[in-house]
Amino acid sequence: MGKPGIDFPGLGTGLAILRDGKLLLYRRLKAPEAGFWSIVGGKVDHMEPAAEAAVREAEEESGLSIGEIDYLCTIEVLVEADRQHWISMIYVTKDFSGEASLVEPDKLSDFGWFGRSELPQPLSAFAQAAIAHLHQDDFH
Repeated sequence: MGKPGIDFPGLGTGLAILRDGKLLLYRRLKAPEAGFWSIVGGKVDHMEPAAEAAVREAEEESGLSIGEIDYLCTIEVLVEADRQHWISMIYVTKDFSGEASLVEPDKLSDFGWFGRSELPQPLSAFAQAAIAHLHQDDFH
């Protein structure tokens, strides 16, 4: 059958979470893009709507309770270094409760809220795409 993203293009999802003009980013420990800072997200399961997957992954990774989300963009990412190929539907929200934490230390090593002028490096392709589509008024 093979693995999505590795043996055939995978369908992923991501959520740009915004608070006070800052974006929540986590540092990844695993491929694709291990060591890169990224928005929360992951793989869409079979028969799971991408928007629901975005909320599920965000809650699993951040510990936040996510409310309403909006569609932001769809991106295609080919990570040559990891030989991974993903098509990801990216969403955005400012509607959440709780405090972000490091819920999955086996997958993520660090996190923080970052403004446009203080972004950590390196940034994942997923984060770069989300940032390119975020409105200046929401993320500054």
